[in-house]
Amino acid sequence: MNIQPTVFGKRKEPHTVIIARGDRIRHFTIRPWVAALAGTAMAVIAGGYLVATAYLVVRDDLMGAAMARQARMQQAYEDRISTLRAQVDRITSRQLLDQQLMERKVSKLIERQEQLTKRHGRLEPILERSRPDKHTAVPLPSPRPQKDASLQLRGTTVDTTILTASAYAPAPAAAVSAMRWPIRDRAQPSEADQADRLFVAINRSLRDIESEQIARVEVLAEEAYQTAEEIAQALAEAGVRPADNFGTEAVGGPLLAAGQIGPFDEKVRELDEALNTLEQLKKTARQVPIANPLPGARVTSMFGTRRDPLLGRRAHHSGMDFSGKTGTPIKAAGAGKVIRAGWNGGYGRMVEIDHGNGLTTRYAHMSRIDVGVGDKVSPGSVIGKVGSSGRSTGPHLHYEVRKSGKPINPLRFIKAGRNIQRLL
Repeated sequence: MNIQPTVFGKRKEPHTVIIARGDRIRHFTIRPWVAALAGTAMAVIAGGYLVATAYLVVRDDLMGAAMARQARMQQAYEDRISTLRAQVDRITSRQLLDQQLMERKVSKLIERQEQLTKRHGRLEPILERSRPDKHTAVPLPSPRPQKDASLQLRGTTVDTTILTASAYAPAPAAAVSAMRWPIRDRAQPSEADQADRLFVAINRSLRDIESEQIARVEVLAEEAYQTAEEIAQALAEAGVRPADNFGTEAVGGPLLAAGQIGPFDEKVRELDEALNTLEQLKKTARQVPIANPLPGARVTSMFGTRRDPLLGRRAHHSGMDFSGKTGTPIKAAGAGKVIRAGWNGGYGRMVEIDHGNGLTTRYAHMSRIDVGVGDKVSPGSVIGKVGSSGRSTGPHLHYEVRKSGKPINPLRFIKAGRNIQRLL
Protein backbone atom coordinates (compact mmCIF):
# COMPACT_ATOMS: atom_id res chain seq x y z
CA MET A 1 0.00 0.00 0.00
CA ASN A 2 1.52 3.16 -1.11
CA ILE A 3 1.25 6.27 1.13
CA GLN A 4 1.23 9.48 -0.92
CA PRO A 5 3.30 12.42 0.46
CA THR A 6 1.47 15.58 1.48
CA VAL A 7 2.53 19.17 1.10
CA PHE A 8 0.81 21.69 3.37
CA GLY A 9 -1.81 19.13 4.26
CA LYS A 10 -2.58 18.08 0.69
CA ARG A 11 -1.45 14.92 -0.95
CA LYS A 12 0.46 15.34 -4.08
CA GLU A 13 1.69 12.93 -6.58
CA PRO A 14 5.40 13.01 -7.32
CA HIS A 15 6.22 14.73 -10.61
CA THR A 16 8.47 13.15 -13.24
CA VAL A 17 10.44 15.33 -15.60
CA ILE A 18 11.49 13.65 -18.88
CA ILE A 19 14.22 15.22 -21.00
CA ALA A 20 14.75 13.72 -24.51
CA ARG A 21 17.76 14.69 -26.56
CA GLY A 22 18.23 12.64 -29.69
CA ASP A 23 18.32 9.04 -28.81
CA ARG A 24 19.00 9.81 -25.22
CA ILE A 25 16.15 10.14 -22.81
CA ARG A 26 16.56 11.25 -19.22
CA HIS A 27 13.91 11.62 -16.53
CA PHE A 28 13.83 13.08 -13.07
CA THR A 29 11.35 12.57 -10.37
CA ILE A 30 10.60 15.74 -8.42
CA ARG A 31 9.03 15.25 -5.10
CA PRO A 32 6.74 17.84 -3.67
CA TRP A 33 8.99 18.90 -0.79
CA VAL A 34 11.84 19.50 -3.21
CA ALA A 35 9.61 21.73 -5.31
CA ALA A 36 8.46 23.58 -2.27
CA LEU A 37 12.05 24.06 -1.10
CA ALA A 38 13.13 25.27 -4.51
CA GLY A 39 10.20 27.69 -4.71
CA THR A 40 10.98 29.01 -1.28
CA ALA A 41 14.63 29.56 -2.21
CA MET A 42 13.66 31.32 -5.38
CA ALA A 43 11.21 33.51 -3.48
CA VAL A 44 13.89 34.36 -0.94
CA ILE A 45 16.34 35.20 -3.71
CA ALA A 46 13.80 37.34 -5.51
CA GLY A 47 12.87 39.11 -2.30
CA GLY A 48 16.51 39.73 -1.51
CA TYR A 49 17.07 41.08 -4.99
CA LEU A 50 14.10 43.37 -4.68
CA VAL A 51 15.27 44.56 -1.21
CA ALA A 52 18.80 45.12 -2.50
CA THR A 53 17.52 47.03 -5.50
CA ALA A 54 15.27 49.18 -3.33
CA TYR A 55 18.16 49.83 -0.91
CA LEU A 56 20.41 50.93 -3.73
CA VAL A 57 17.72 53.23 -5.11
CA VAL A 58 16.93 54.73 -1.69
CA ARG A 59 20.65 55.03 -0.88
CA ASP A 60 21.27 56.96 -4.06
CA ASP A 61 18.41 59.28 -3.18
CA LEU A 62 19.73 59.72 0.36
CA MET A 63 23.25 60.32 -0.87
CA GLY A 64 21.99 62.81 -3.42
CA ALA A 65 19.98 64.63 -0.77
CA ALA A 66 22.96 64.62 1.61
CA MET A 67 25.27 65.90 -1.10
CA ALA A 68 22.74 68.59 -2.03
CA ARG A 69 22.40 69.61 1.62
CA GLN A 70 26.17 69.65 2.00
CA ALA A 71 26.46 71.73 -1.14
CA ARG A 72 23.87 74.16 0.21
CA MET A 73 25.71 74.37 3.52
CA GLN A 74 29.00 74.89 1.73
CA GLN A 75 27.43 77.61 -0.40
CA ALA A 76 26.02 79.25 2.75
CA TYR A 77 29.41 79.07 4.43
CA GLU A 78 31.09 80.50 1.36
CA ASP A 79 28.50 83.30 1.25
CA ARG A 80 29.07 83.95 4.96
CA ILE A 81 32.82 83.95 4.47
CA SER A 82 32.45 86.33 1.53
CA THR A 83 30.27 88.62 3.64
CA LEU A 84 32.72 88.53 6.53
CA ARG A 85 35.62 89.09 4.17
CA ALA A 86 33.84 92.08 2.65
CA GLN A 87 33.18 93.46 6.12
CA VAL A 88 36.79 92.89 7.09
CA ASP A 89 37.89 94.66 3.91
CA ARG A 90 35.58 97.57 4.73
CA ILE A 91 36.90 97.73 8.28
CA THR A 92 40.49 97.51 7.02
CA SER A 93 39.81 100.21 4.45
CA ARG A 94 38.22 102.37 7.15
CA GLN A 95 41.22 101.82 9.37
CA LEU A 96 43.55 102.76 6.52
CA LEU A 97 41.49 105.86 5.83
CA ASP A 98 41.48 106.69 9.54
CA GLN A 99 45.22 106.16 9.64
CA GLN A 100 45.81 108.44 6.66
CA LEU A 101 43.42 111.02 8.09
CA MET A 102 45.13 110.94 11.47
CA GLU A 103 48.56 111.16 9.88
CA ARG A 104 47.44 114.24 7.95
CA LYS A 105 45.99 115.75 11.11
CA VAL A 106 49.17 114.91 13.01
CA SER A 107 51.25 116.53 10.27
CA LYS A 108 49.08 119.66 10.38
CA LEU A 109 49.29 119.85 14.17
CA ILE A 110 53.06 119.34 14.15
CA GLU A 111 53.40 121.95 11.40
CA ARG A 112 51.25 124.36 13.36
CA GLN A 113 53.19 123.73 16.55
CA GLU A 114 56.48 124.30 14.70
CA GLN A 115 55.02 127.50 13.28
CA LEU A 116 54.09 128.71 16.76
CA THR A 117 57.54 127.76 18.02
CA LYS A 118 59.16 129.71 15.17
CA ARG A 119 56.91 132.66 15.97
CA HIS A 120 58.01 132.48 19.58
CA GLY A 121 61.62 132.48 18.40
CA ARG A 122 60.94 135.51 16.23
CA LEU A 123 59.34 137.33 19.13
CA GLU A 124 62.17 136.70 21.58
CA PRO A 125 64.58 139.35 20.18
CA ILE A 126 61.69 141.79 19.75
CA LEU A 127 60.60 141.22 23.33
CA GLU A 128 64.16 141.76 24.52
CA ARG A 129 63.98 145.18 22.92
CA SER A 130 60.67 145.94 24.61
CA ARG A 131 61.88 145.09 28.14
CA PRO A 132 62.94 148.16 30.10
CA ASP A 133 64.57 145.84 32.63
CA LYS A 134 66.55 143.05 30.95
CA HIS A 135 66.25 140.89 34.05
CA THR A 136 62.45 141.07 34.04
CA ALA A 137 60.94 138.22 32.11
CA VAL A 138 57.98 138.99 29.87
CA PRO A 139 55.80 135.90 29.66
CA LEU A 140 54.75 134.91 26.18
CA PRO A 141 52.56 131.88 25.45
CA SER A 142 54.39 129.16 23.54
CA PRO A 143 53.54 125.52 22.71
CA ARG A 144 55.02 123.12 25.21
CA PRO A 145 54.32 119.46 24.33
CA GLN A 146 54.07 117.12 27.31
CA LYS A 147 54.88 113.45 26.97
CA ASP A 148 52.57 112.29 29.74
CA ALA A 149 49.64 114.49 28.82
CA SER A 150 46.31 112.69 28.48
CA LEU A 151 42.73 113.51 27.66
CA GLN A 152 39.65 111.93 29.28
CA LEU A 153 37.05 110.90 26.72
CA ARG A 154 33.98 109.17 28.18
CA GLY A 155 36.03 107.46 30.84
CA THR A 156 38.72 106.37 28.39
CA THR A 157 42.21 107.78 28.76
CA VAL A 158 43.76 108.69 25.42
CA ASP A 159 47.50 109.21 25.43
CA THR A 160 48.55 112.28 23.50
CA THR A 161 51.70 110.52 22.38
CA ILE A 162 49.53 109.47 19.45
CA LEU A 163 50.64 112.76 17.93
CA THR A 164 54.10 111.34 17.43
CA ALA A 165 52.92 107.96 16.14
CA SER A 166 53.55 107.18 12.50
CA ALA A 167 51.10 104.26 12.19
CA TYR A 168 47.57 103.43 13.26
CA ALA A 169 47.82 101.89 16.69
CA PRO A 170 45.98 98.54 17.12
CA ALA A 171 43.06 98.39 19.49
CA PRO A 172 43.84 97.11 23.02
CA ALA A 173 42.59 93.72 24.18
CA ALA A 174 39.80 95.27 26.25
CA ALA A 175 38.56 97.16 23.23
CA VAL A 176 38.69 94.04 21.05
CA SER A 177 36.66 92.05 23.59
CA ALA A 178 34.04 94.80 23.60
CA MET A 179 33.65 94.63 19.83
CA ARG A 180 30.80 92.83 18.05
CA TRP A 181 31.98 90.74 15.19
CA PRO A 182 32.09 91.80 12.47
CA ILE A 183 30.67 95.22 13.28
CA ARG A 184 31.97 97.19 16.26
CA ASP A 185 29.56 98.28 18.95
CA ARG A 186 28.34 101.71 17.96
CA ALA A 187 27.95 102.69 21.60
CA GLN A 188 31.70 102.31 22.13
CA PRO A 189 33.63 105.27 20.62
CA SER A 190 36.25 104.16 18.14
CA GLU A 191 39.89 105.13 18.31
CA ALA A 192 39.34 107.39 15.33
CA ASP A 193 36.55 109.22 17.18
CA GLN A 194 38.73 109.55 20.28
CA ALA A 195 41.63 110.77 18.16
CA ASP A 196 39.34 113.28 16.42
CA ARG A 197 38.27 114.68 19.78
CA LEU A 198 41.88 114.79 20.88
CA PHE A 199 42.87 116.63 17.70
CA VAL A 200 40.04 119.11 18.22
CA ALA A 201 41.19 119.76 21.80
CA ILE A 202 44.85 120.19 20.81
CA ASN A 203 43.93 122.32 17.82
CA ARG A 204 41.82 124.53 20.08
CA SER A 205 44.72 124.82 22.51
CA LEU A 206 47.15 125.79 19.73
CA ARG A 207 44.61 128.28 18.39
CA ASP A 208 44.29 129.80 21.85
CA ILE A 209 48.08 130.07 22.09
CA GLU A 210 48.20 131.73 18.69
CA SER A 211 45.44 134.18 19.65
CA GLU A 212 47.20 134.92 22.93
CA GLN A 213 50.47 135.55 21.11
CA ILE A 214 48.77 137.98 18.72
CA ALA A 215 46.99 139.70 21.61
CA ARG A 216 50.28 139.99 23.51
CA VAL A 217 51.98 141.48 20.45
CA GLU A 218 49.14 143.97 20.09
CA VAL A 219 49.49 144.99 23.73
CA LEU A 220 53.25 145.43 23.40
CA ALA A 221 52.84 147.50 20.23
CA GLU A 222 50.23 149.69 21.90
CA GLU A 223 52.44 150.17 24.96
CA ALA A 224 55.42 151.04 22.75
CA TYR A 225 53.39 153.60 20.80
CA GLN A 226 52.04 155.14 24.02
CA THR A 227 55.53 155.35 25.53
CA ALA A 228 56.89 156.88 22.32
CA GLU A 229 54.05 159.40 22.30
CA GLU A 230 54.74 160.41 25.89
CA ILE A 231 58.46 160.86 25.16
CA ALA A 232 57.76 162.80 21.95
CA GLN A 233 55.27 165.05 23.76
CA ALA A 234 57.73 165.73 26.58
CA LEU A 235 60.51 166.53 24.11
CA ALA A 236 58.15 168.76 22.14
CA GLU A 237 57.35 170.71 25.31
CA ALA A 238 61.09 171.13 25.78
CA GLY A 239 61.35 172.55 22.26
CA VAL A 240 62.83 169.46 20.59
CA ARG A 241 61.08 168.05 17.55
CA PRO A 242 61.71 164.28 17.49
CA ALA A 243 60.65 164.06 13.86
CA ASP A 244 63.81 165.96 13.00
CA ASN A 245 65.96 163.34 14.70
CA PHE A 246 64.71 160.05 13.31
CA GLY A 247 62.73 158.48 10.49
CA THR A 248 65.31 159.11 7.79
CA GLU A 249 67.05 155.75 8.11
CA ALA A 250 67.61 153.65 5.02
CA VAL A 251 64.61 151.32 4.67
CA GLY A 252 63.29 148.96 2.02
CA GLY A 253 61.82 145.56 1.26
CA PRO A 254 59.61 143.83 -1.31
CA LEU A 255 56.19 145.30 -1.98
CA LEU A 256 53.56 142.83 -0.77
CA ALA A 257 49.83 143.12 -1.05
CA ALA A 258 47.97 143.35 2.24
CA GLY A 259 46.31 139.97 1.65
CA GLN A 260 49.69 138.23 1.41
CA ILE A 261 50.60 139.15 4.98
CA GLY A 262 49.09 137.09 7.77
CA PRO A 263 47.61 138.66 10.91
CA PHE A 264 50.54 137.54 13.05
CA ASP A 265 53.15 138.91 10.63
CA GLU A 266 51.20 142.16 10.41
CA LYS A 267 51.12 142.51 14.19
CA VAL A 268 54.83 141.68 14.46
CA ARG A 269 55.57 144.29 11.81
CA GLU A 270 53.56 146.88 13.74
CA LEU A 271 55.37 145.94 16.96
CA ASP A 272 58.73 146.19 15.22
CA GLU A 273 57.87 149.63 13.85
CA ALA A 274 56.65 150.76 17.28
CA LEU A 275 59.83 149.53 18.93
CA ASN A 276 61.97 151.22 16.26
CA THR A 277 60.13 154.47 16.87
CA LEU A 278 60.51 154.07 20.62
CA GLU A 279 64.23 153.28 20.35
CA GLN A 280 64.85 156.32 18.19
CA LEU A 281 62.96 158.52 20.63
CA LYS A 282 64.86 157.09 23.57
CA LYS A 283 68.13 157.64 21.73
CA THR A 284 67.11 161.22 21.06
CA ALA A 285 65.96 161.72 24.65
CA ARG A 286 69.28 160.41 25.99
CA GLN A 287 71.17 162.90 23.84
CA VAL A 288 68.92 165.79 24.80
CA PRO A 289 70.08 167.38 28.11
CA ILE A 290 67.01 166.53 30.17
CA ALA A 291 68.74 165.27 33.33
CA ASN A 292 69.38 167.41 36.40
CA PRO A 293 73.12 168.20 36.55
CA LEU A 294 73.02 168.59 40.32
CA PRO A 295 70.28 166.27 41.66
CA GLY A 296 68.76 167.33 44.96
CA ALA A 297 70.28 170.84 44.89
CA ARG A 298 68.22 173.96 45.49
CA VAL A 299 67.70 176.38 42.63
CA THR A 300 68.87 179.83 43.67
CA SER A 301 68.36 181.72 40.41
CA MET A 302 66.15 181.04 37.40
CA PHE A 303 66.59 181.78 33.70
CA GLY A 304 65.65 185.26 32.54
CA THR A 305 65.84 188.79 33.88
CA ARG A 306 67.06 189.15 37.46
CA ARG A 307 68.97 191.51 39.73
CA ASP A 308 72.70 191.08 39.15
CA PRO A 309 74.32 189.79 42.38
CA LEU A 310 77.44 191.95 41.92
CA LEU A 311 76.11 195.18 40.35
CA GLY A 312 72.66 195.12 41.92
CA ARG A 313 70.90 196.17 38.70
CA ARG A 314 68.59 194.17 36.45
CA ALA A 315 70.32 191.94 33.93
CA HIS A 316 69.63 188.87 31.83
CA HIS A 317 70.56 185.51 33.38
CA SER A 318 71.33 182.98 30.62
CA GLY A 319 71.00 179.87 32.78
CA MET A 320 70.03 178.41 36.16
CA ASP A 321 72.01 178.47 39.39
CA PHE A 322 72.08 175.45 41.73
CA SER A 323 73.46 175.91 45.21
CA GLY A 324 75.94 173.29 46.37
CA LYS A 325 78.94 172.71 48.55
CA THR A 326 82.40 172.93 47.07
CA GLY A 327 83.41 169.53 45.72
CA THR A 328 79.88 168.28 45.04
CA PRO A 329 79.94 166.14 41.81
CA ILE A 330 78.45 167.72 38.71
CA LYS A 331 76.83 165.31 36.24
CA ALA A 332 76.28 165.58 32.50
CA ALA A 333 72.67 166.35 31.63
CA GLY A 334 72.79 164.21 28.48
CA ALA A 335 75.00 162.18 26.19
CA GLY A 336 77.42 164.09 24.06
CA LYS A 337 80.99 165.16 23.34
CA VAL A 338 83.08 167.66 25.33
CA ILE A 339 83.95 170.61 23.09
CA ARG A 340 85.38 172.93 25.74
CA ALA A 341 87.01 172.27 29.12
CA GLY A 342 88.96 175.03 30.89
CA TRP A 343 88.88 178.63 32.03
CA ASN A 344 86.39 180.84 30.22
CA GLY A 345 86.33 184.42 31.57
CA GLY A 346 83.41 185.13 33.92
CA TYR A 347 82.37 181.45 33.72
CA GLY A 348 85.52 180.50 35.52
CA ARG A 349 86.29 176.83 35.05
CA MET A 350 83.74 175.66 32.52
CA VAL A 351 82.83 172.53 30.58
CA GLU A 352 80.74 172.70 27.42
CA ILE A 353 79.18 169.55 25.88
CA ASP A 354 77.77 169.20 22.39
CA HIS A 355 74.63 166.98 22.38
CA GLY A 356 73.99 167.15 18.65
CA ASN A 357 71.20 168.79 16.67
CA GLY A 358 72.48 172.24 17.73
CA LEU A 359 72.06 171.60 21.48
CA THR A 360 74.88 172.34 23.89
CA THR A 361 75.17 172.67 27.68
CA ARG A 362 77.55 174.71 29.81
CA TYR A 363 78.64 173.97 33.41
CA ALA A 364 80.42 176.96 35.00
CA HIS A 365 82.17 178.12 38.21
CA MET A 366 83.60 174.63 38.78
CA SER A 367 86.29 174.01 41.32
CA ARG A 368 87.71 171.13 39.29
CA ILE A 369 87.26 169.74 35.79
CA ASP A 370 87.34 165.95 35.36
CA VAL A 371 86.98 165.71 31.56
CA GLY A 372 88.92 166.91 28.56
CA VAL A 373 88.06 168.14 25.09
CA GLY A 374 86.98 165.26 22.83
CA ASP A 375 85.75 163.03 25.65
CA LYS A 376 82.38 161.37 25.14
CA VAL A 377 80.05 161.43 28.11
CA SER A 378 76.77 159.70 28.90
CA PRO A 379 73.86 161.00 31.00
CA GLY A 380 74.92 161.08 34.65
CA SER A 381 78.68 161.02 33.99
CA VAL A 382 80.65 163.13 36.50
CA ILE A 383 82.39 165.94 34.64
CA GLY A 384 83.68 168.04 37.55
CA LYS A 385 83.08 169.50 41.01
CA VAL A 386 81.07 172.46 42.32
CA GLY A 387 83.12 175.61 43.03
CA SER A 388 83.12 179.41 42.92
CA SER A 389 85.57 180.21 40.13
CA GLY A 390 85.04 183.19 37.81
CA ARG A 391 82.40 185.81 38.39
CA SER A 392 80.71 184.24 41.43
CA THR A 393 79.69 185.18 44.95
CA GLY A 394 79.89 181.65 46.39
CA PRO A 395 80.01 177.96 45.55
CA HIS A 396 77.27 177.01 43.12
CA LEU A 397 76.71 175.59 39.62
CA HIS A 398 75.76 177.86 36.74
CA TYR A 399 74.00 175.65 34.18
CA GLU A 400 73.07 176.70 30.62
CA VAL A 401 71.31 175.03 27.69
CA ARG A 402 71.92 176.57 24.25
CA LYS A 403 70.18 175.97 20.93
CA SER A 404 72.28 176.95 17.92
CA GLY A 405 74.42 179.09 20.23
CA LYS A 406 71.49 180.95 21.82
CA PRO A 407 70.64 180.30 25.48
CA ILE A 408 67.19 178.83 26.24
CA ASN A 409 65.44 178.05 29.49
CA PRO A 410 66.93 174.82 30.98
CA LEU A 411 63.85 174.32 33.14
CA ARG A 412 61.86 173.04 30.17
CA PHE A 413 64.38 170.25 29.66
CA ILE A 414 64.55 169.37 33.34
CA LYS A 415 60.74 169.15 33.51
CA ALA A 416 60.72 166.94 30.41
CA GLY A 417 63.35 164.74 32.03
CA ARG A 418 61.22 164.33 35.14
CA ASN A 419 58.28 163.24 32.99
CA ILE A 420 60.08 160.69 30.85
CA GLN A 421 62.94 159.54 33.06
CA ARG A 422 60.93 156.44 34.04
CA LEU A 423 60.34 155.64 30.37
CA LEU A 424 63.99 155.57 29.34
